[in-house]
Amino acid sequence: MSDDSAFVPIGELGRRLRAGATTSMALTRACLDRLTRLGPRFNCLVTLVRTPALEEARRADAELAGGRDRGPLHGIPYGVKDLCATAGVPTTWGATPLRHQVFDFDATVVRRLRDAGAVLVAKLAMVELAGGMGYDQADASFSGPGRNPWEPDSWSGGSSSGPGSAVAAGLVPFAIGSETWGSILTPAGFCGITGLRPTYGRVSRHGAMALSWTMDKLGPMARSALDCDLVLTAIAGPDAADPTTLPDPYTGRRVGDRPPFRLAVPKGAVDKVQPAVRDNFVTALDVLRRQATLSTVELPDLPYNAVALVILRAEAASAFDAFLRAGKAALLTAPEDHWGGFASAALPAADYIHALRVRRRIRKALDELLEPYDALVSPTLECVANPISARFSEYFAPFDGPPISGAGNAGGLPALTVPNGFGERGLPTSLQFAGRAGSEARLLSIAAAYQDATDWHLRQPPGL
Repeated sequence: MSDDSAFVPIGELGRRLRAGATTSMALTRACLDRLTRLGPRFNCLVTLVRTPALEEARRADAELAGGRDRGPLHGIPYGVKDLCATAGVPTTWGATPLRHQVFDFDATVVRRLRDAGAVLVAKLAMVELAGGMGYDQADASFSGPGRNPWEPDSWSGGSSSGPGSAVAAGLVPFAIGSETWGSILTPAGFCGITGLRPTYGRVSRHGAMALSWTMDKLGPMARSALDCDLVLTAIAGPDAADPTTLPDPYTGRRVGDRPPFRLAVPKGAVDKVQPAVRDNFVTALDVLRRQATLSTVELPDLPYNAVALVILRAEAASAFDAFLRAGKAALLTAPEDHWGGFASAALPAADYIHALRVRRRIRKALDELLEPYDALVSPTLECVANPISARFSEYFAPFDGPPISGAGNAGGLPALTVPNGFGERGLPTSLQFAGRAGSEARLLSIAAAYQDATDWHLRQPPGL
């Protein structure tokens, strides 16, 4: 596989494998080579899983040659955010005090991908403790600030910084990220790739670092909606090791799920966004009008962001209680992470209980709002990726769009981001589809229709 093949989607790689035009060993060696050569440029690689990957690739080639086909991911290399346990391989959570942490088991998502024949080639970088200590800058991981393949002096987004950079740079065909509040959609949006935040409970979190037990989600980051669908089909489903998983299996996007779709735009969606974000969103709506009916809706007046923040902070303080008590926060990279966890630990229990009660109202209100529609559509982010040198509290201050991210994560709802153009400094802009709980298949169909009509997801960073 040449570098020119590094941006080929999963479906096409699978066809080449089955036609004998390439092998899993060739794909795996190519990914290992690109990760070694280019990974350090973007600070996206933590651990190269070379020997096990080559063994899995050799097995995949033998199985395919012998007539055993495990499905569309068979023989396809991938990377995983370094908060998912991998037996015998360090799982660092992006934190200096945990650089040598090793588990003796695999996370369910890793096991399911192995069962599907996918080949794990790398543990990918992340913001330390997935941002649970309240970081305010890109340089918040021992692996360094995540760099954007479109403009390396800009951030790749967090906390799934490594998966975002690695997929965008063509180092892996897909990766597994995690989101509690924006950690899949933000890096996917900043890096110009497709990212899916599943419904809470759709994918087992067994073996994944806990940040917020009632908000954490694992999901795919890939080149297209079709790729995300293939990955979600492999990793979703109930798991006895995670009692929060949904009981019903995910059967994948329905082939007959076609336009016209019913979409709604939140009122004020582009009131406070960068000009290019606004222009690209308006252009995207013109494309969507050929595939869907468009309405305007107003989000119910509820404290989405405040509720999400209180729940996240309270549960993070509990999840990292032993870490904080041991004084390990002082060893973290970002100075504000030295004390942020202690501030969260001081949050009154009454505030947490109130937030949980209001969250029930949020879920009900959003479900009623979304019932007539297939999805809400809005800009994923109000701006392009910030310069690495910029403080978040300063760079993002002028932007205040509708609280879709806080609402969706507080409510446990699925959302999908796709690229829709470029803005300042040549950086990607993006479009978000958010739906009712359990509506991943419909969201993927909408996004696939949009990507059939555009080519933003086919663009690749120059020089890679």
